[in-house]
Amino acid sequence: MNEIPRGTLQEQTFYDQVGGEQTFRRLVHRFYQGVAEDPLLRPMYPEEDLGPAEERLALFLMQYWGGPRTYSDHRGHPRLRMRHAPFVVDRAAHDAWLKHMRVAVDELGLSEEHERQLWNYLTYAAASMVNTAG
Repeated sequence: MNEIPRGTLQEQTFYDQVGGEQTFRRLVHRFYQGVAEDPLLRPMYPEEDLGPAEERLALFLMQYWGGPRTYSDHRGHPRLRMRHAPFVVDRAAHDAWLKHMRVAVDELGLSEEHERQLWNYLTYAAASMVNTAG
């Protein structure tokens, strides 16, 4: 029996398993296509162009799932609740955010297990951003 030397097998991260940067950029781009047309969510993005917000979310998700640490290198600790505090994030905003993210996730064509893991995180993240009753 051939033995594999210790340390030669590296477990792939979720980021690698689902296709890396390209997959996360597709996800986030599709999500922001929905946000751009959403009367509830669009005002939460004061920048004229959604590009910077799209880049921040893509980098954050890539890092979270095991990709490069570019987000933290440029922005420090994510501090998601603090960064979202200036905005009214109520149940309607939560639901709208998840509606657009659902479309984006579905279009990725991930395996059932990867889709479930990603969706579980996204629903948790959306719920944790709610800061206003209603």
